[in-house]
Amino acid sequence: MNKIYIIDVTNRDGVQTSRICLSKLQKTMVNIYLNKFGVFQSEFGFPFTNHEINYLNANLELAEKGILTPIRLSGWLRAITSDVELAFKNVPKLKHLNLSISTSKQMIKYKFQGKLDYASIIKSMKESVILAKQKGAETIGVNAEDASRTDLNYLIEFSLAAKEAGANRIRYCDTLGYDSPFSIYERVKKLAQAIKIPIEIHCHNDLGMAVANSVAGAKACIDCGVDAYINTCINGIGERAGNADLVSVVLAIKFAQGIEDKYKLDSRIKLNVAWSMCKYTSYALGIPIPINQPGIGANAFAHESGIHADGALKNRRNYELYDFEELGRGEPEIIETGRQITLGEYSGIKGFRNVYEKLEIKFKDDKEATKILELARYANVHNQKPLVEEELRFIAQYPDIAKKIFTMSP
Repeated sequence: MNKIYIIDVTNRDGVQTSRICLSKLQKTMVNIYLNKFGVFQSEFGFPFTNHEINYLNANLELAEKGILTPIRLSGWLRAITSDVELAFKNVPKLKHLNLSISTSKQMIKYKFQGKLDYASIIKSMKESVILAKQKGAETIGVNAEDASRTDLNYLIEFSLAAKEAGANRIRYCDTLGYDSPFSIYERVKKLAQAIKIPIEIHCHNDLGMAVANSVAGAKACIDCGVDAYINTCINGIGERAGNADLVSVVLAIKFAQGIEDKYKLDSRIKLNVAWSMCKYTSYALGIPIPINQPGIGANAFAHESGIHADGALKNRRNYELYDFEELGRGEPEIIETGRQITLGEYSGIKGFRNVYEKLEIKFKDDKEATKILELARYANVHNQKPLVEEELRFIAQYPDIAKKIFTMSP
């Protein structure tokens, strides 16, 4: 039976959000959380961008060591051969890619402004796919940017050409959030019937329908007998109004009427990681989780009115569609109110040891402790905010990889 898989793009599309950024350590932690959550693939960055190189190679090293596995780490490139050449020069062990190019009349006329036409777009895409395969790419998704505003006959022609060149998937990009659940279902259904390979559904939230559109597009894929790969971002971040929220998409597939049981989600998904993953990402981004965020928001399981409180106390199913425990919620959280020793860029060895002793992490000698202290100082400068427990543990466990992540050469 065909399934729905998740390709999360927080570390690529998410970090393109205006006014936010993630450090390379924070991006690494996001990949670790996505792996725990059971995401099939993380689009972890731009292998043609200089400041990403050490981070990308370090994360692939984590994959080789079995820390970032079974999740796949994929790079995003423009569908031009120069990007492919540079990507494999910078990140030689890259195995998974998405190659992107615009396909709509709007973009051809007003973005490319005569530099590319319908035929040359297909030519550039095919040459890029073929070259990427020659360079060692094991899987390639081809992105049709602005697919929702692309003539459907041309979109099918473009996708068949990508399949012929060796692409494993087509990414249907609703780049402006223009689709509705009804239009995306019909368009993706016709595309899937024509090309007969898996399709990625990549939806933006400009009209507030990114999650609904993602599920409708995935439904069309499954109905036509091909696997679906929904693109998501943690906490729904992304350009402009954001991308499809990861947790909301999973909840919709698991619990929505007409979707649950019939449309199968990747069995590796572990929803109980959601709470810790979303909290960490919120802290790293500096963006609070809205109180009404599905599953994760402070009010997602809150009841105040008499009728609702009475009903929820009698039986939670009266006013709760799913259980808070399923999202990893419910355990008490301890907040220190007395003395605190924190670790920062100017910390000394005594305070450092106190912090790590509370984490029950010991060092074999002073030399090792001093090495980790120096890395922790760099990490604080790198993040520009206090390190959390998971980050402190990561630095102590993988100091050499952490050093690579912190290192950039302008």
